[in-house]
Amino acid sequence: MRILALTCEVLSRAVYLAAARSPNVVDVRLNQRGLHDSPPDLRSLLQAQLDEVLAPYEAVVLAYGLCGAALAGLRAAHIPVVMPRAHDCITLFLGSRSRYATEAAAHPGTFWYVQDYLERTPDGSAFAGVGASSDAGARAAHAEYVERYGQDNADYLMEILGAWREHYDRAAFVDFGAGPSAAAEELAREQATARGWTFSRIAGELSLVRRLIDGDWDPADFLVLQPGESIAMSYDDAVVRVAS
Repeated sequence: MRILALTCEVLSRAVYLAAARSPNVVDVRLNQRGLHDSPPDLRSLLQAQLDEVLAPYEAVVLAYGLCGAALAGLRAAHIPVVMPRAHDCITLFLGSRSRYATEAAAHPGTFWYVQDYLERTPDGSAFAGVGASSDAGARAAHAEYVERYGQDNADYLMEILGAWREHYDRAAFVDFGAGPSAAAEELAREQATARGWTFSRIAGELSLVRRLIDGDWDPADFLVLQPGESIAMSYDDAVVRVAS
């Protein structure tokens, strides 16, 4: 089977590794990380990409979670489209919804880090975690405050407004073993120390990404759209369903 994989660059190593080992012929197209900060924009981008995919591809796989409902409403155009039943990319890092649920129950205040995200954060550190709801928005706000009020006042305002930090008490670095990661792990550890959080290194699990790329689409873990069908949120453990 020939597959086109559309993915956020946060999952680039995982997807490329799975593609290299897959029995399928897999082409990978990376999209810029952080687009989920504006779900309508991410949805429009992905829909445009889906609309242009034709033979010889036999399926498009979306290495994304629901991403703040960004994928809800996407429509399969000419060929089947497959996505994992996942609320966000952390499920893909950990390999299953059940493992994510276990982690969330044991450590609800976890701020997640992965190598690809850290390496693709332009400012290098300040908002460099996949647990942040809107790192791009935070950087934009800080830049605006610097322009309007000066650096010191901007830093103070961001500290006062940074209530999001109060919801976290642990930094978790997920390592897939897909290349040297010591520098990225150290950056995550430094951020944890600076914020007074505990730090954990967690082994990533590529089984969900691998099955997505390999075409092993168990309905319990993947939604398969036929041409003309659209994604809808299911508001239950299935996460997504075919729109009625």
